[in-house]
Amino acid sequence: MLPYCVYVLFSEKDFLLYIGFTTNIENRIKDHNLGGTTSTKHRRPLKLIFTEFYLFEQDARNREMYFKTSAGKRALNIMLKTTLDKLDYKSKMKIADAK
Repeated sequence: MLPYCVYVLFSEKDFLLYIGFTTNIENRIKDHNLGGTTSTKHRRPLKLIFTEFYLFEQDARNREMYFKTSAGKRALNIMLKTTLDKLDYKSKMKIADAK
């Protein structure tokens, strides 16, 4: 397996996506779901919905930064359309925004 991973998590609490980078995806997901990550500890439970692996760290970090841009978010919405539809992502977002 390639050493560097970019990943996307779906929060089953607030229905938002979280984009991150790691060198150990299994441990990172456990850490997120145990509340060990400040930015996601109040958004649990989290579900892994996407990963990309890279040989070089800078490529992975560049991709993570891209996914956090408006263009990158649009790309994720296209790439993960079926997944996000099955998670009812868009309709849940409307409900979450209304609260």
